[in-house]
Amino acid sequence: MPYSKFAPTSASSKGKKLEGMVPSKIGMLIIYVPATIAAFIFQFFYLSTPSAAGWLVFIHFLKRDAEVLLLHKYSGETVLNVAQIIGTSYFITATMLCIASNTEISILDSKLGMFLFGIGSLGNLYHHYLLTLLRGDGKTNTKKYQAPKHGLFEYVASPHYFFELLAWLGIAIVSQQLTAYLNLVSMTLYLCARSYKSNEWNRKKFNEKEWPSSRKNLIPFLY
Repeated sequence: MPYSKFAPTSASSKGKKLEGMVPSKIGMLIIYVPATIAAFIFQFFYLSTPSAAGWLVFIHFLKRDAEVLLLHKYSGETVLNVAQIIGTSYFITATMLCIASNTEISILDSKLGMFLFGIGSLGNLYHHYLLTLLRGDGKTNTKKYQAPKHGLFEYVASPHYFFELLAWLGIAIVSQQLTAYLNLVSMTLYLCARSYKSNEWNRKKFNEKEWPSSRKNLIPFLY
């Protein structure tokens, strides 16, 4: 999906004005806000017995909205129809998980799922913070990329994706529903591919000292 550093630019389009683009912050809000609204409506108003998984879904997307508004620094643009496609997908995912998740689960599953969700969410937030430190004041249109450092960036190209998958695994365990596990499989396949392309991009952008060729894509020491 052409967003973030994979989004088309005027330079990649030979100086031509790009159509159907929106500022990256607007694009990210289009991606996350509809799912947040869906989870909010189902959990607070629609369902007589809201599920624990539904609450985690609401917290997940509310966190992403807060990061877009308060943490991330943007300088580029996002393809509008890509943002709409992803936003629609997340909206459907949030709706299905709120409706279909089991409301009665064992204490063990509840504790394990919430523990993984907590670790995943905090780890994701921390590595998003590390990425934000690389963007300077975010007020310039000049994109000067720096190699990410610290945390699990010393081992993999996309540790924020790794922790995001931990959070989705936690949601699936708490959900105890096939829909949630199929969503986890979908997320895993997509983020495995995106982390591979990110690692490939970094190897071309930085020298061996800045970005060792031995660095993995997503899972430390394995992939």
